[in-house]
Amino acid sequence: MGKHSKKQLNSKRKIFVIIFIIIVSIISYVICKNIYLNKNQKLYDDIKISDNLKDNQKQITENMKKVLTLQQENADVKGWIQIDDTIINYPILQTTDNDYYLTHNYKKENSEYGSIFLKNQCDLSNNNSNLIIYGHNMKDEQMFNSLLKYEDKNFYDNHKKIKIATNSEEKEYSIISVFKSRIFYQDENNVFRYYNYINFDNEQTYNEYIENCKKIQLYDTETSATYGEQLITLITCEYSQENGRIVIVAKKESS
Repeated sequence: MGKHSKKQLNSKRKIFVIIFIIIVSIISYVICKNIYLNKNQKLYDDIKISDNLKDNQKQITENMKKVLTLQQENADVKGWIQIDDTIINYPILQTTDNDYYLTHNYKKENSEYGSIFLKNQCDLSNNNSNLIIYGHNMKDEQMFNSLLKYEDKNFYDNHKKIKIATNSEEKEYSIISVFKSRIFYQDENNVFRYYNYINFDNEQTYNEYIENCKKIQLYDTETSATYGEQLITLITCEYSQENGRIVIVAKKESS
């Protein structure tokens, strides 16, 4: 065999080895990534309800039990959010630092998934308030990714209710508005900073918030809210614009 043929053979072998290494690396990455993704969801699936709950409630739901159980581990657990027939079924965390639970799970472990968390100025027990709740939009559809499905009115028609549980009650919220917006720069004037409406000191401010949500909603929900009805506002990223967000606003149903 000539030198030229040997060189060609060696080159082919090198190319084959490189291709083989690339394929093995890709397969290994996919396997490891799937293990990590499954690990994050398993964190919530494996929550074991404590048998030692000291509770005098006449009726206590499974989500209330989860809150009571997790509060024994982490006092930052304030509630539980669930939207039926979606993956959204998570604890709600809250601390003084709004950035902390962007990168930590409820066990306070570092996690790119972060947690579903309540803005630090909000109070779940304040009925005359707007509860601002954030969560990541993950590519594998975990956390708040399902909120993007509300762009489709057919999805809204079949998922109009949101459940929020605390350690003492579980309530349903009816969605009144779905819209897209963004985070605005400080020097922008005359814009609707929906994420700054938290405590409604008067009816005018409350109605102003509702009217602005309705003006930019993606479709008519044929549902609104009146002063005194507690609101929740769910927010996650969406990428049709810079700093884009999709926002779901819902009102608390009467007992």
